Amino acid sequence: MSANGKLLDVQHVTVEFHIGGLVGGTLLTAVNDISFSLESDKPEILTLAGESGSGKTTLSRLLLRDLEPTKGKVLFEGRDVSTIRKRSEFIEFMKKVQPVFQNPFDTFSPLRRVEAYLFDTVKNFGMASNRRDAAQVVDDALHDVGLSLDEVRQRYPHELSGGQIQRVAVARALISKPKLILADEPVSMVDASLRMEIVNLFRELRDKQKVSVIYITHDLATAYYISDRIGIMLRGYVVELGPVEDVLERPAHPYTQLLKESVPEPAPKKRESWAKHIDLGTTEVKEYGRIGCKFAGRCPKVMDICHKADPPDVRVGQQTVKCYLYSGPVEKDAAEVST
Repeated sequence: MSANGKLLDVQHVTVEFHIGGLVGGTLLTAVNDISFSLESDKPEILTLAGESGSGKTTLSRLLLRDLEPTKGKVLFEGRDVSTIRKRSEFIEFMKKVQPVFQNPFDTFSPLRRVEAYLFDTVKNFGMASNRRDAAQVVDDALHDVGLSLDEVRQRYPHELSGGQIQRVAVARALISKPKLILADEPVSMVDASLRMEIVNLFRELRDKQKVSVIYITHDLATAYYISDRIGIMLRGYVVELGPVEDVLERPAHPYTQLLKESVPEPAPKKRESWAKHIDLGTTEVKEYGRIGCKFAGRCPKVMDICHKADPPDVRVGQQTVKCYLYSGPVEKDAAEVST
């Protein structure tokens, strides 16, 4: 456990890309000054939801060390992950932070049996000293996701259903006994009938295995169903972050309020009523380049200041909101602004 009690601490991270070449190209800020944290002793599911191109997958790559931040830091158990250089240190980091990707059929070659990947993972992370022990580790991980080694033995990916192969991908991530799973659109390639099966699996991992999950999606329905907290992303920013019930039932940011209009009201205390797949839209790249609030061009409550500078992060009830509506001399609550 880190000294400050945080499992993950993302501190004002920014990621910039040059588009169209270094000379005469455009600077795109894909992730812009984002901060959040996960506690070591409180496993939770934090969802990052946003349109295609909102920066959520870039942020995921940053957390997995596929990218380094242009500014800011990512601390895992108190250590700046950008200082991880040695192979042994990287292996130890990956034992604790495991990804689950969008399309499991891209993860597993159709020419190789599924079990081979699971045994390789045991070997690579040193989780067993012999084949018999490795088989037990694999079988235990598969049982955690509702499968067994006997069910997948000698089978190729195409011989498993979409739900089964995605559960195998989760089992593979569990072999190293991680503390954090980054799940990037893990149900978008799964049939609707199997979608809730997978999201329920993540909830069980949180409750039984005490694994925290960062769940990345463009589907607000599963986000509401699965999350403890949610961050709404827009053009590289997290514009609203807080408990999922507050953010999606009592949204404070005008963008989140706009999203809520397209989402059916959940039945009281029944997240299962959010079973419909509700997609967010596709981002407009030109909005990334705007000065000030990226939502100003479409916001019904826009003010002059919104076009001049980035809005501040303001605490509104249980939420953190990036919006000038709440930054006046007298702090307003979400209910007052939304009327």
